Amino acid sequence: MATSRLSISELIKRGMLAGAAGGVAEIIWVSLFATITGGNAATLARGVTTAAGVTALLPAAPVTMGIAVHMALAVVLGIALACLWQALARTLDLRSRYGVVLAALTAVWAINFFVILPAVNPAFVALIPYPVSLLSKLLFGLAAAETLHRCAAVQEVPAAVRVMRKPG
Repeated sequence: MATSRLSISELIKRGMLAGAAGGVAEIIWVSLFATITGGNAATLARGVTTAAGVTALLPAAPVTMGIAVHMALAVVLGIALACLWQALARTLDLRSRYGVVLAALTAVWAINFFVILPAVNPAFVALIPYPVSLLSKLLFGLAAAETLHRCAAVQEVPAAVRVMRKPG
């Protein structure tokens, strides 16, 4: 299970992509849930703005600010996951890495919904049912892990192609 060590800039790039993929997966899931149940996904975005304490930054557009905060946090989480993925690549197979990422995202969800949000903004916790928010975080994990896996696969392909094409 040999793997090359990535540069910091490559690790950050992959993490940003993984976080963006995970953040978008959560937005799609929450929007779908709101559509199916007759809810309003914008209410959750406004709740993110309030919970983050940034309402004053863009008071005329709390939904936009909520999405921006959500995506910024998603990118930070994606970078952390990229570091974890790289560390695990040396010792765990692909399936195990997906499992660890999902376990890590479950822990993130639990800390958010049972520790941080009740202290910062208790009303936010009531905006979405626990199973729906947990599934959202797990979808984030799947999207991020798949992105990290594909980034590694893309890096490996050119080396294999170069070996096959001998000058001649």
